[in-house]
Amino acid sequence: MAVWYDERRPGLGDEFVAEVSSALARIGEVPGAFPSWPATSAASLHIRRAVLDRFPYVIAFEMRAEHLLVLAIAHAKRRPLYWLSRAL
Repeated sequence: MAVWYDERRPGLGDEFVAEVSSALARIGEVPGAFPSWPATSAASLHIRRAVLDRFPYVIAFEMRAEHLLVLAIAHAKRRPLYWLSRAL
């Protein structure tokens, strides 16, 4: 993804990586502050989502007993929930 953005404008890929890194740091600090993914709450999977501000991506993650598990850094509008099988 970062390479694709860099091909559009030099440096944009680095900005994408920085935003993902920042979002992951926020998730690590307060994972419970992020909302559940609406399409998964009925299945009792407790998958949460963090929406990136500048780019159309969402980070899907689960809170486990001893760690957090990132399931996907997924495009917000393409192939919804393609990553869901990773949580099952």
